[in-house]
Amino acid sequence: MADIAALKEQFTRHYGEGKAEIAVFHAPGRVNLIGEHTDYNGGYVFPAALTFGTTLLIRKREDRGLGLATTNFPASKLLSIDSIVYDEADDWMNYPKGIVHELLSQGVVFGSGYDLLYHGEIPNGSGLSSSASIEVVTAYALLNMEGLPTDTVKIALLSQKSENEFNGVQCGIMDQFAVANGKKDHAILLMCDTLEYDLVPFESGSYKLVIGNTNKRRGLVDSEYNLRRSQCEQAVRELRAAHPHLELLGQLSLEQFNASKHLIKDEIVRKRAEHVVEEIDRVLQSIKALKANDLAGFGQLMNASHDSLRDLYEVTGDELDAMVNAARQVPGVLGSRMTGAGFGGCTVSLVHEDSVQQFQEEVGRQYTEATGLRADFYVCSIGNGVERLS
Repeated sequence: MADIAALKEQFTRHYGEGKAEIAVFHAPGRVNLIGEHTDYNGGYVFPAALTFGTTLLIRKREDRGLGLATTNFPASKLLSIDSIVYDEADDWMNYPKGIVHELLSQGVVFGSGYDLLYHGEIPNGSGLSSSASIEVVTAYALLNMEGLPTDTVKIALLSQKSENEFNGVQCGIMDQFAVANGKKDHAILLMCDTLEYDLVPFESGSYKLVIGNTNKRRGLVDSEYNLRRSQCEQAVRELRAAHPHLELLGQLSLEQFNASKHLIKDEIVRKRAEHVVEEIDRVLQSIKALKANDLAGFGQLMNASHDSLRDLYEVTGDELDAMVNAARQVPGVLGSRMTGAGFGGCTVSLVHEDSVQQFQEEVGRQYTEATGLRADFYVCSIGNGVERLS
């Protein structure tokens, strides 16, 4: 966790002394443990909030200004809280601006302006939801400071809408939902369509979650993501010959799919659909494994998930595959898979605590030899969703 006293000093250096108190909020990053590319297909995902994320220091102003600054980059700005517009040059600041814009459009009347200082611990472009973390902590803090209700499901939806409409990023709900609703030592079984969710205890005992960042810039994500979505929609159209009311692949059981998958004429489209339906089934098997305290079984499902994303959905790429291959060779690793959209970003592995040091050294060395890139590793615990710290 960040050093709050040091951050308060930085806040005062940047904004000066003020009459109002400085309040402190935190929203985590998130990792999806299993259930990849299922969200837009009406299936389950299984994310968890991390213990590191974005810390926000906020203080009321005596005017209508909105001060935005971060410890991560030199750029800062003072805007009017009443006239927020998107500006590409504002880069990361468009995420908090989008939240203010969305709150205003929902009828929130701000009693004053605010100064905000962000301290981010999530690497940019890692696929651990730095943008969702900024959005959720901003919405929660502003509502809290205004004395308004802080319903975390509504905050997740508001944050997603802001990213979709103000920032023009067509993300699903998973990231914002996990960041807003996470709970220490629990993962979230979430049905993205209906927002029905269940907090599932994730008691890993002597095993740690280790996130490996490939540091590969994810260049293909948008175009390939759109292609995969259209392939899944094509599969649905062809499967309607057997299931007339089918709208999303997630509405089929594995048995129903296997009985009718011959209706999908294109082999590649069939492979895409097969991944989705089997992956949703793997999420449900994972819940059973965790409830039975079968961590080894959960690790095998993680491995099967990555192999399916590599062979059927084809979204892994050389870097993610190299990191996963190296991880699986280390004794004490129960499972390893890519997490996020793919083509770079991160892996998540379940590693015995006695093997964590060896894991970082061995996987780091093999990964550099295979790709020429340097990996970063984060040993994680599962933490709470957004909260006020002081």
